[in-house]
Amino acid sequence: MDTMIYLLVVMLIKAEPCRSYPRCLSGCSCIDDRHGRSLICMEESAFGAIPDNLPDDLTKIRIEKSHFTEIPRGAFSKTPAVENLWLNFNDITVINSKGLEGLGNLTELRLQGNKLRSVPWTAFEDTPNLKILDLKHNQLDVLPEHALKFLPGLTYLDLSFNQLTVISKEVFQNWPLYQKIQNAEERDVTASRTNVVLALHDNAWLCDCRLKGLVEFIASLSPPIILMNSYLTCSGPDFRAGKFFHEIELQACTKPVVSTPKANMSLPLGSNLTLHCYAKARPDPTVWWTYGLKIIRGFHESQERVSDDTIRSHLVIPSLSAADRGVYTCTAVNFIGNSSASVLLDVISADSASPSHVAGFPAASGVADQNVFIDIRIAKQTVRGISIEWFAALERPSETWFTIHFGQAGDDKKEMTYIGPGIHSYSISDLIPATKYEICVTLKSQMPRPGQCIVFVTGTDITEMEQREKLIHIVVIVLAMVLAVPIGMYVCTTDTRIPCYEVIVESWKRRQRESNSSGMEQERHGTFDSLQAASDEELVNKDFNEDRKVRRRSEDRLRKGRADQSRLTAELY
Repeated sequence: MDTMIYLLVVMLIKAEPCRSYPRCLSGCSCIDDRHGRSLICMEESAFGAIPDNLPDDLTKIRIEKSHFTEIPRGAFSKTPAVENLWLNFNDITVINSKGLEGLGNLTELRLQGNKLRSVPWTAFEDTPNLKILDLKHNQLDVLPEHALKFLPGLTYLDLSFNQLTVISKEVFQNWPLYQKIQNAEERDVTASRTNVVLALHDNAWLCDCRLKGLVEFIASLSPPIILMNSYLTCSGPDFRAGKFFHEIELQACTKPVVSTPKANMSLPLGSNLTLHCYAKARPDPTVWWTYGLKIIRGFHESQERVSDDTIRSHLVIPSLSAADRGVYTCTAVNFIGNSSASVLLDVISADSASPSHVAGFPAASGVADQNVFIDIRIAKQTVRGISIEWFAALERPSETWFTIHFGQAGDDKKEMTYIGPGIHSYSISDLIPATKYEICVTLKSQMPRPGQCIVFVTGTDITEMEQREKLIHIVVIVLAMVLAVPIGMYVCTTDTRIPCYEVIVESWKRRQRESNSSGMEQERHGTFDSLQAASDEELVNKDFNEDRKVRRRSEDRLRKGRADQSRLTAELY
């Protein structure tokens, strides 16, 4: 008897695990401890995606090296008891904004070693109890100002080893936990508080004016907020690379201010020239040179840093020629604004004792050039623009300027544009469609003469799609008109013996009488003419009887015509 009882107890003990816990996933192991049941999947490429058949009693899930790329919507909605979720060393690039739906008990989320470039921070609305968030060794390069808004209980945040360059201090100032700590300090509360660990090291920090707020925030941190590594290092710009945050002092951002040592220069033909400009701005601006509204690419251009916020740009022009005469503009741009400065260059010919003209402006007209013929033509025309070309037989083409006069036809005052030597084409865009314009090309500063102007009209701004729509509208209107023609008109056009004309005339008379009678009936109820109602009704009845007779005669003729037609058809067959 004792033996039987012992065997029964052993069978009950062995049967208990099978009845309490479902089967574990293939390729994974399940562990039961005092914290609950854990699923551990560490095999290489065990899953191509997050499994749909996860056991619903899990409290910890650890899936690593499976190389799935996405956390889809509701991926863990069937495991509401999960408190620890480890998805390290996969290839996750996308997290659905509802990917953490149903994880209201989640306290730890680790996504180390994935390929995340951004995170849908609103997804953490579904994890109000989250305390640990590990995002190190990803590719995050942006951290929005409200990123931590939905993480009120977070005590550990690891953003190290990412690609963050610039973030605002408002990211942390909008963090509910930071605000709570600040309010406690203002009330001088000395009760014990949980430490908050923050890891921001080993990012590509760009230490310019845009990082000023974060540098000041890091310098002001004190317990209970603790930096895992307080030696944050700059990666750029080059003159600050390798420096620690506490070693630099950043200024507020400013728009560029460009200046040049000389605004006017005159040099002899064949000289070598280097133009300089200084661009002062925070952050560093982009600087380039232009000549005649075109970016200069043929000459050598270089830049060097003068101070933390000033760049000097050099433009080298070797062996000056007459064609190099003109206006050179240095432009600097950053995200706040732009600025420019110009240098007016004049090249002195070897056979002249003085400069030919003031640099940057057309020279005075010579006697030989007074009556030069200018052949002007339209090279290309669009709905909103035009391009022209011209040719002129000149004695000194390398030193002769042209003037473009442009405006609407009939306007006395036109816009003038000076064109330097060697240029024989000009383009204008952003014109008003279906408008008449006039454009003239003159020599130097002369006024337009007959034969030097072209009058043109810009095209209509109607696309092919709009033309099709208009054609469709016309077709619809024509069809509506055809359908609105009475059927009697079609009958009249056939070779039948039906007296259509009489039928239509009688029908028109009948409608006239009906409309007149209806109008009289309406007036009878609202005016003093209702006293004649009885006599009017008799007249109407009389007309009605006559109309019925006419209609009957018309119907007889119609039936007779149809019978004749059917007889004729029968004879043909």
